[in-house]
Amino acid sequence: MFEKWFPNVDLDVIWSATGETVYMTLISLAFAFAIGIILGLLLFLTSKGGLWENKPINTVIGAVVNIFRSIPFIILIILLLGFTKLIMGTILGPNAALPALVIGSAPFYARLVEIALREVDKGVIEAARSMGAKTSTIIFKVLLPESLPALISGITVTAIALIGSTAIAGAIGAGGLGDLAYVEGYQSGNTDVTLVATVFILIIVFIIQIIGDLITNKIDKR
Repeated sequence: MFEKWFPNVDLDVIWSATGETVYMTLISLAFAFAIGIILGLLLFLTSKGGLWENKPINTVIGAVVNIFRSIPFIILIILLLGFTKLIMGTILGPNAALPALVIGSAPFYARLVEIALREVDKGVIEAARSMGAKTSTIIFKVLLPESLPALISGITVTAIALIGSTAIAGAIGAGGLGDLAYVEGYQSGNTDVTLVATVFILIIVFIIQIIGDLITNKIDKR
């Protein structure tokens, strides 16, 4: 029945492309999470009234985040071709997509981290400061735990955005479901391949959203 309705679809190829998409998403998400947390903390801590208030540093970090967050992803890939070739040794395949995916998603998540930290009750922060807590203690015992539900929601949104970015990267040679949908589907006139690849992308997105919601609901005590 499946072969009748989708004669051009090779399930082995579909699963392989799915694996590439998941690989690109997970690796880039891990780096985006780490970098985003650091940048988001710096944006929050160096802002007006922050524990490390420093306008010049905050302005510079904010500008860098805004610039890379604003560049359309396909243009970012093109701009980073030389850098990607230098550090990855190639501009094709899943690994070649990682630098652009990380650089494109980390600033996005950094802003979500900053927003999450701003939602933490200032009274709790001031109480910790009045008790003589060090900045590191406030960060790891107050800020991050109190903002954890929002941080998880943010990384869920970032992961879903990354799925879309991997599809764009795939269309210019990174592999994955985006590459399959465009090259084997659209360019070859195989609508069924494009359709199945799209369905698999949607399934991945739904799974990420469900997992993110479950974790957020479990740790959100409000």
